[in-house]
Amino acid sequence: MARGWTAQRWTAVFTEQAAMFREAVGGADPAAPVPSCPGWTFTELTLHVARFLETSVEHLRTGSQVRLDPLPAPDARLPLDYLDAQLARAAEVLPQVPANRATWTFSPAAPDLAWVWHRRVAHEVDLRRWDAQAALRTLVPGAPGLAADFAADGIDESLGTLLAAKHATDSPPTARGTALVALTDLPESWLVTFTPGEVPDVRAPQPGEQADVTVSGEAQLVHYGLWGRLPLRAEGDPALVRALRLD
Repeated sequence: MARGWTAQRWTAVFTEQAAMFREAVGGADPAAPVPSCPGWTFTELTLHVARFLETSVEHLRTGSQVRLDPLPAPDARLPLDYLDAQLARAAEVLPQVPANRATWTFSPAAPDLAWVWHRRVAHEVDLRRWDAQAALRTLVPGAPGLAADFAADGIDESLGTLLAAKHATDSPPTARGTALVALTDLPESWLVTFTPGEVPDVRAPQPGEQADVTVSGEAQLVHYGLWGRLPLRAEGDPALVRALRLD
């Protein structure tokens, strides 16, 4: 489990972010575009979060050791009703499931334990809260009071878990080389080694270790930059920068 983070902390962040997301989408025109999600309106954004929560919470609730079959498509005519039902269900289930409960997870680099889902739910809802608020021009800092710490955890998830999941998709990264991601407001840093055909290797860099590309900045800027929401301050091979990004 990530240093300093627990299922209880991720659940608390989910609760905070879910409330802000619900407020944003509830006050938006359902047909209005969401610029950070090209092609999506607020209806698509709302349905995405609700569907994501339904799927994630079902893995937590059942403790299934295999990936569950896709759930039936939701009723797109009532996106807020669907969202409210899934927010309520997540709020009920997340606190009840122990972090070390065995369950299938989505990345070859992650253990098959429930805390992986607790973490993913917190960060996904935070990201979509960002999308909604940015579209409405009401953006506030993520996870107030622990913004940098939460963002650093999000970077750790992105590099250590989600890049490996991306490798297993139909479009795995083909870049070769090393990327150093270093924060300027916290001591955390990561060295990612990309080898075609292999899951990216992620570890802490040695002092003074160099890489083919370097990404640096404050934790929140780097975190949202990896998701394509903000510019990444990067020097080096553009192909490796693209391989780091999750958008």
